Amino acid sequence: VKFNNCAGNKGVRYETNSLDFKVRADGTLYAAHHLQVPSKQLILVVTAWDPQTLGRWEAMVRFLVAEKSQHNGHKPKGRKALPGELVQQQSDTLLPWRQHQSANGLRRQKRDWVIPPINVPENSRGPFPQQLVRIRSDKDKEIHIRYSITGVGADQPPMEVFNIDPVSGRMYVTRPMDREERASYHLRAHAVDMNGNKVENPIDLYIYVIDMNDNRPEFINQVYNGSVDEGSKPGTYVMTVTANDADDGTTANGMVRYRIVTQTPQSPSQNMFTINSETGDIVTVAAGLDREKVQQYIVIVQATDMEGNLNYGLSNTATAIITVTDVNDNPPEFTTSTVMQPPGIPGCTSPPLQSLMGRAGSRSWGGMGLPTITCSHSHFSFSQPKGPREKIQLFAAAVDYEMNRAFMLTVMVSNQAPLASGIQMSFQSTAGVTISVTDVNEAPYFPTNHKLIRLEEGVPTGTVLTTFSAVDPDRFMQQAVRYSKLSDPANWLNINATNGQITTAAVLDRESDYIKNNVYEATFLAADNGIPPASGTGTLQIYLIDINDNAPELLPKEAQICEKPNLNVINITAADADIDPNVGPFVFELPSVPSAVRKNWTITRLNGDYAQLSLRIMYLEAGVYDVPIIVTDSGNPPLYNTSVIKVKVCPCDENGDCTTIGAVAAAGLGTGAIIAILICIIILLTMVLLFVVWMKRREKERHTKQLLIDPEDDVRDNILKYDEEGGGEEDQDYDLSQLQQPETMDHVLNKTPGVRRVDERPIGAEPQYPIRPVIPHPGDIGDFINEGLRAADNDPTAPPYDSLLVFDYEGSGSTAGSVSSLNSSSSGDQDYDYLNDWGPRFKKLADMYGGGEED
Repeated sequence: VKFNNCAGNKGVRYETNSLDFKVRADGTLYAAHHLQVPSKQLILVVTAWDPQTLGRWEAMVRFLVAEKSQHNGHKPKGRKALPGELVQQQSDTLLPWRQHQSANGLRRQKRDWVIPPINVPENSRGPFPQQLVRIRSDKDKEIHIRYSITGVGADQPPMEVFNIDPVSGRMYVTRPMDREERASYHLRAHAVDMNGNKVENPIDLYIYVIDMNDNRPEFINQVYNGSVDEGSKPGTYVMTVTANDADDGTTANGMVRYRIVTQTPQSPSQNMFTINSETGDIVTVAAGLDREKVQQYIVIVQATDMEGNLNYGLSNTATAIITVTDVNDNPPEFTTSTVMQPPGIPGCTSPPLQSLMGRAGSRSWGGMGLPTITCSHSHFSFSQPKGPREKIQLFAAAVDYEMNRAFMLTVMVSNQAPLASGIQMSFQSTAGVTISVTDVNEAPYFPTNHKLIRLEEGVPTGTVLTTFSAVDPDRFMQQAVRYSKLSDPANWLNINATNGQITTAAVLDRESDYIKNNVYEATFLAADNGIPPASGTGTLQIYLIDINDNAPELLPKEAQICEKPNLNVINITAADADIDPNVGPFVFELPSVPSAVRKNWTITRLNGDYAQLSLRIMYLEAGVYDVPIIVTDSGNPPLYNTSVIKVKVCPCDENGDCTTIGAVAAAGLGTGAIIAILICIIILLTMVLLFVVWMKRREKERHTKQLLIDPEDDVRDNILKYDEEGGGEEDQDYDLSQLQQPETMDHVLNKTPGVRRVDERPIGAEPQYPIRPVIPHPGDIGDFINEGLRAADNDPTAPPYDSLLVFDYEGSGSTAGSVSSLNSSSSGDQDYDYLNDWGPRFKKLADMYGGGEED
């Protein structure tokens, strides 16, 4: 094989896809060992690759195998030729297992063949199954042999891609192949006898799927973004686009080539960029990139396989967006050299005060090309432009009309970065600016703000403290300033509205809650009468010096001590609202009147702020004692105060703590009072216990009462409701004797068992119930109902729930012999109109009896 890599073929190496053949450095192809070629043709792939560039090139070599002839009828010595050994019966039949016999008649087994790969094109249209090759053993003439294949594609997923006729040994492919799904298969062929015994060793079969151009190149991204500086030279790298082809990259099917289809816009040239057809690198090919003219290019890139053959290859496109980045190739320029500022800047104006000064134009903006605006006067500054031909704003600090009525400025604009190489232009531009200042009404101000004065507290009302005056900066305006209070928390001060003199309106007290750190603060307002009026504020701080105007107070107010001395003492101190030197050290002493104070108590000084109060006598009866103590401070002049401390004297235990009885005794109660209190508590508890027992007994009696009472004692009216009213006494006949008490019970006792009449008296003894009061208490209604329920549930004479109960038995006697005496009046002259006044319940009766003549 011949090969040329245009570099002298230095270091190029050759390989084949078969272990049976090798290639020398000069391209000679030779057999690596003795072998038997089983078919009439053999296809090999020879690969040439460069270790330095890692480039690989492949070529397909096809051998046509000719039959080997015997010259002069000579046969190999020591070996007997077998029929069919050199010539196969069929071109597609492989004999991987060949038996050979030696000259002495012994049979020897040669090593197994290495079967060349079987090539199958992908996307075949069939018909299927399609025969690939036939495998047979020469032992099939002696015994019956069964053939089988194993491996991926046969008995392993994907299943049944290949199968074999077990009798003839013909191997088939059952469906179209896809090289992108799987590029090769490794199978093993087996030969066994009818009993499953191995006849030959398994043979490896390699099946390669031949690639077809069935996949388009696919770009990694549909849109690529890149950038390039304006003014770049031809050959400047911009970006790389990449497309992948799923086909075999070692063949033309997977070799992708790139080209630029269109460029938008086509300015200044339609071919501003080019692309490397193999690597996809996009570079500039022409000069003239100018960001101020064209800021972005859109390039359509096409990728085609089959090494870029547009007639046979498949193509795909992607978009490359190339942004032209700015470089500093244009200096800034002012549109005018002189700018006047009418009508002027107000005097004493706080920043930012904006004024249109002009425009600084530059086509190089962004990045390092931003310009810098500088001014020759410290009172003024300028905004930094952010875009081409942007207005520049002037910021003025506080200016004073009384000091300067006009300003002459020189403004310079320059780039932050130097101009790009090759630009022969000035990097800065200047302009003159004239600023006029107009006078405005300015607010009065206090020269000393905050103003601090010092004075003693307690000065009398009306005392002049100071003059807090303001200054009007408008020297060229005749204006008057008036003063007023803005903040005076304690309302201690007054200010003269004309001259700002401050006097006291009340006594200033350093101990007031309005004082913070001995300082009282008030705010005043100064306003002029200009148009419009202007005002300023000033703060006056008054530091109050302390005087001794507060007497000390004894602490604590209450204490406790044992009735015997030397067990414990009371530590006392004092509190003074003043500050040093008008506080301690304090002097503690007992008054001479009453004399019992100094007789029973004594004070021992500990230090300047503390002393101890203790008993002078050996025993003092338990109780509460008011002990007056005189406390004097160290002020000039000193102040004293007589304070009373309540001391509880009580018996103590061995630890010096008051006992419980002692604490009670100390409260002022004697032994007799304590005993009286205990007796009262016992009596109260006894009364509560008796009341509880009485309530329990009463509740028990109420539970034992029965609901029903004797009929003779029951004076309540019983109203029985019958749902049928009938037509009256005149049209119905009633046996009124049934309502009377029967004289004898014979007719009842002799009656056969069964259902009784509802107007009969129950047979048997009537239960006796306790007699209830005639008029029950209104609060006993609920108890009355509950007792009736319990009586009905516990009545032993009551019939079962499903029996006929008697509800209309009214007692054993009747006060009236007959109800016939209750005759209704037949007189028609009675007036029933009053029934209309009784409400809706009697409306029916009023309709029936009212207006009888109309009926």
